[in-house]
Amino acid sequence: QVQLVESGGGLVQAGGSLRLSCAASGRTVSGYAMGWFRQAPGKEREFVAAINWSGITTHYTNAVKGRFTISRDNAKNTLYLQMNSLKPEDTALYYCASRNDALPTPTQSLYPYWGQGTQVTVSS
Repeated sequence: QVQLVESGGGLVQAGGSLRLSCAASGRTVSGYAMGWFRQAPGKEREFVAAINWSGITTHYTNAVKGRFTISRDNAKNTLYLQMNSLKPEDTALYYCASRNDALPTPTQSLYPYWGQGTQVTVSS
C-alpha cells in the first residue's frame, strides 16, 4: 500500500507561483510513474502532469505547458509540481497519484493510489 500526502496549496494572486509536494509512504515510489490531477468546482477531475520513474519523461496537459513543471526526488520519496504564472482557471483541488508501472499516463483509472488533495486558489 502507498499513502500519499499533498501539501503546498494556498491562496495566491494571478501571476504568482506555488510549489506543491506529495510525500509518499508505505512503499517506495521510485520505480513507478506518478502524476498530478486537479478538480475544479463543478467539474470533473482532470489530468495535469505525469512523470516516469526516473524523472526523465514528463507529460503535461496543454493548459499548463510552459507554466508548470513536474519533478521528483526518489531519495525523498517525494513528487513536486512547480506552478508559475498562475491563472484563476488553475483554481482547483490538486491530487497526486501513483501507478504500479514505470510509464506515465494521463489516464486516471491506471493510478491505483491517490492522496486527499491540496487546495489551490488563484485570485484575479
